[in-house]
Amino acid sequence: MATSAIFSSSKMNVKISSKDLGSRSVNRGQRVQFRAARPAAKVSTKVTAAQTISPSDFSDITEELCLSPPTAKSVLGVILGGGAGSRLYPLTKKRAKPAVPLGCNYRLIDIPVSNCINSNVNKIYCLTQFNSASLNRHLSQAYNSNVGWYTNQGFVEVLAAQQSPENPEWFQGTADAVRQYLWLFEESGTEEYLILSGDHLYRMDYEYFIAKHREVDADITVGAVPMDEERAAAFGLMKIDNTGKIIDFAEKPTGDALKAMAVDTTVLGLSAEKAVEMPYIASMGIYVFKKDSMVQLLTKEFPSANDFGNEVIPGAKDIGMHLQAYLFDDYWEDIGTIKAFYEANLSLATKTPDFSFYDRKAPIYTQSRFLPPSKLLDTDVTQSMIGDGCCIKESKVSNSMIGLRSQIAEGCVIEGALLMGADYYEQEDTMALSGATIPVGIGSNTTIKNAIIDKNARIGSNCQIINAKGLTEAFCEDEGYIIKDGIITIIKDATIEDGTII
Repeated sequence: MATSAIFSSSKMNVKISSKDLGSRSVNRGQRVQFRAARPAAKVSTKVTAAQTISPSDFSDITEELCLSPPTAKSVLGVILGGGAGSRLYPLTKKRAKPAVPLGCNYRLIDIPVSNCINSNVNKIYCLTQFNSASLNRHLSQAYNSNVGWYTNQGFVEVLAAQQSPENPEWFQGTADAVRQYLWLFEESGTEEYLILSGDHLYRMDYEYFIAKHREVDADITVGAVPMDEERAAAFGLMKIDNTGKIIDFAEKPTGDALKAMAVDTTVLGLSAEKAVEMPYIASMGIYVFKKDSMVQLLTKEFPSANDFGNEVIPGAKDIGMHLQAYLFDDYWEDIGTIKAFYEANLSLATKTPDFSFYDRKAPIYTQSRFLPPSKLLDTDVTQSMIGDGCCIKESKVSNSMIGLRSQIAEGCVIEGALLMGADYYEQEDTMALSGATIPVGIGSNTTIKNAIIDKNARIGSNCQIINAKGLTEAFCEDEGYIIKDGIITIIKDATIEDGTII
C-alpha cells in the first residue's frame, strides 16, 4: 500500500494522503512512507509534596530513537571539505570552504559537526586539501575535548590529503578522498559511513536518516529535497518509485537531459501548485553507505572513480545495488556561492528565519572564545545580529550581520551588510610595528551597503562601499575587492583607504 507524505517540523500533526487511506491526521512519530517526523511531545508530570522539582520537569521532553546498534558505536561521520571553493572566492582565498565564517560567531563546519553530535554520531573525520590551516585550528580548539560521554568517547579529527606508495596523487574528488582513507575508516569498527558536505546550512537528526537506511536494508541512502528548475542543474537529480527506491540518477544534467529528470513531485506530498514550481528531486550530497558496499564500490567495482555523484552513485544503481531516497522536509540551503552565502546569512537576522541558532534541543556548537559582551554606544540597530566582543559607536546598523570583534567608529551606516569581524584585537603598538595606518575595523562616517567585509579588513574613514557604478561583476583584487552578482566582497586583510568610493 503506497503512502505519500511531507512533514512540517513546526507542527504537532501531519497529513498523509493515499488512495487506500484517504486523508487523515497522524500523530508525530507514526510510521509512514520515507521518514517519520521527529517527535516533540509535551509530557505533563504530576508532582507530590515529597518530590523535588527540577527545571527539566518543565521542559519539553523529546522522544528519541533507540537504534540497535546505536549510532555512537556503529556510524562514522565523514565530512568532505570540498575543493578549492572557486564559487565562494575570495572568501576561500586564505581558508578552506568549511572554515568560512557564518552567522557572526560560527563557521560552516560547525553545522555538520553539530548535527553529528546532536545525532549521537561521535566519531567524525573531516577530509580537507585546500587552505586547511584555519580549519584545522578551529576544529582543534572547538572540539578538542571528548565528544560523546565517558563510556563512549568520540573524536573530531582533520584528515589532510597526503601521498603514499599506494596513492601518489592528492585527492582527485570526493570518492577518491574517501578511498584513500578507507584503511583508517575500517579501523573505527563502524558498520555504516555517513558522508556529509561541509558547505550546507540545515539542521538534521541523522538518526532518522540512518533508521530509514536500515529499515529498507539499502546499500546506499541518499538525502533528497524537492528542487526548482532554476537551480536543478547544479545538483544530482533522481527519479524514485513509490517506495522511495532510486530508479534513475543524473549528476548536474543540462538541456534535454535536465528536462528528462523532471518528475511529479506530488509523490513527496507537495501540493499540485508547489509541484509545478519544484518538478525535480535533488540530491543533498549526503549519503549513508553500508561499510561493505562502500569498500566494494571503491576498491572493486570502480577503483578509479573520483566522484560520488558523477560516477559511484550512478554506477551502484547500474550494477543492481539498492539505492534509497530519504526525503528531507525542512530548510536546507547549499551556500556554495557568494550570492547564496550572503542571502543565507542575512536571512538569519529576520523575524522568522528558516534556520535559527536558537534551538535548545539541537544547538550549534563552536569554539569558546571567552570574549566580552558587545558594546553599542548610541547606536540604532534594526533586524541584525551582533557577534561577541564588538564595539559600535553612534552608528546605524540595519539588516546586517556583525561578526566577532567588529570595531565600527562614529557616524557609520551599515545596511544589508555581512561583516565577518576580526581574529584579534589590534593594539596601537602592534599596529605601528606592522606599518598600518588604518586600524582593523570600519572607520568613521563610512557607508556600507549590500557587501561582505571579510575578516581583519581595514576600512578607512569617509568611505562609500555601495557599488556606486551598479556593477554585476568586477575583479579588482589588487584594489582589495571583488564584485559577484552585484555583491561587493572586501578581501580578508585588505586595506581600503580613506575616502574610497566603490
